[in-house]
Amino acid sequence: MRRILAALLLLLGGGVAAAPVVVGDAIPASLTGSPGDAARGRAIVLDRQRGLCLLCHSGPFPKERFQGDLAPNLAGAGARLSEGQLRLRMVDGRQLNPDTIMPSYFSLDGLVRVGRAWQGRTVLTAEEIEDVVAFLAGLRD
Repeated sequence: MRRILAALLLLLGGGVAAAPVVVGDAIPASLTGSPGDAARGRAIVLDRQRGLCLLCHSGPFPKERFQGDLAPNLAGAGARLSEGQLRLRMVDGRQLNPDTIMPSYFSLDGLVRVGRAWQGRTVLTAEEIEDVVAFLAGLRD
């Protein structure tokens, strides 16, 4: 899996040649070597075509209708989890819970029945993962 992630990072121009290193329950280092943009991360979280986060999660988004209740509320995510913990959950939450229903947004390892348009592609780029991590890390209340 690390080889696949390393290759993806190089192809996506993430600026990092090595695969993310999992330490305990986190990926402590940025996938791109740079901090993400929280405003872009918020847009991804709220985008029902791109991130699909609100399909399962709810959060401090009073103007957003039809928020999910299958997964933890995103309010206070940054107070509960470190950036590294958030990053691993976004990259591949199956490493923490093999039975999770959360998509692996930056892993191709072990995926089956992938639509033709998504074969060989991650759901989000390394930069987009960092943007979402920056946004979620800022949710402290």
